[in-house]
Amino acid sequence: MPKQLFDFADPQTVIAWQAIDDRVMGGVSRSKLRHDPVGHAVFEGTVSLERNGGFASVRSSPDARGQVGAEACLIELRGDNKQFKLSLLTDDGFDSLNYQATFAAAGTDWQTLHLPLADFRASFRGREVTHAPALDPARVRQVGLMIASRQAGPFELQIRRISLA
Repeated sequence: MPKQLFDFADPQTVIAWQAIDDRVMGGVSRSKLRHDPVGHAVFEGTVSLERNGGFASVRSSPDARGQVGAEACLIELRGDNKQFKLSLLTDDGFDSLNYQATFAAAGTDWQTLHLPLADFRASFRGREVTHAPALDPARVRQVGLMIASRQAGPFELQIRRISLA
């Protein structure tokens, strides 16, 4: 049975998320996660390549979000055909190891993406960590969304739910 991590129909759910943009290293990109009264969240903003920038992200506050035996992360979304990353973190640190999977939200229809946990790659500050331990789904503490890969300009990703299964 899937463990629902976030149901964005509840407007209070977005309060647990904060922006972590390239501003942390001098860039000027901006993003936020806001609740749309229709019943979902919207990850939106603008990516700028100025001042060596190029990414925007939001991350949840730490909590017990793990699921023993989970094999995938499910995300129900629709978007603007840009490439995003979903991050899972197994500790409470701000600047710590991320396990990331890349996805694209194609089209105007809602879709549920099935991201196998085996496809999540460990990274630290945007660089792959080749000898990191495998992602332990029971230890997931934080969840993040990111847009990078030098995709300058405005973006919008709508999200209904995120679960582990």
